[in-house]
Amino acid sequence: MTPAEETQKIVMVFGTFDVFHAGHEHFLQQARQLGNYLIAVVARDATVKNVKGEYPEGTERKRANAIRETELADKVVIGYNDDKYRVIKKYKPNVIALGYDQFVFTYKLNKLIIDENMDTEIIRLDPYKPGIYKSTLIKIQNEKKEEIH
Repeated sequence: MTPAEETQKIVMVFGTFDVFHAGHEHFLQQARQLGNYLIAVVARDATVKNVKGEYPEGTERKRANAIRETELADKVVIGYNDDKYRVIKKYKPNVIALGYDQFVFTYKLNKLIIDENMDTEIIRLDPYKPGIYKSTLIKIQNEKKEEIH
């Protein structure tokens, strides 16, 4: 390992990141403060459908590209269909930063960290105006605007 790799503190975040908004931006900025290399994992379209009951507005590729365009994450990857935790096993982050409202797939994180013998801290981040910047609320507002026009 090089000295740079030894001092690298990898932070990993997960999300749908549908209709990218200021809340997502704040989430990524908070996560960046926890280390010096941020990996954003974008949920697969099929995973979103399974969890939320409907497909996201943007495809997984479009949602990943929206994050890349912000340059807030050092690496943006699309999650795996087969094993939701595989990306954690692959990159072995020092920190997993969770949003204030993220609970799906998080219950088994502590067990995974122990089973994989990882030195990973789980941190729950603060919300940013959750009454305004939440993808589901923004989608509803957008639908109402479309009905008016």
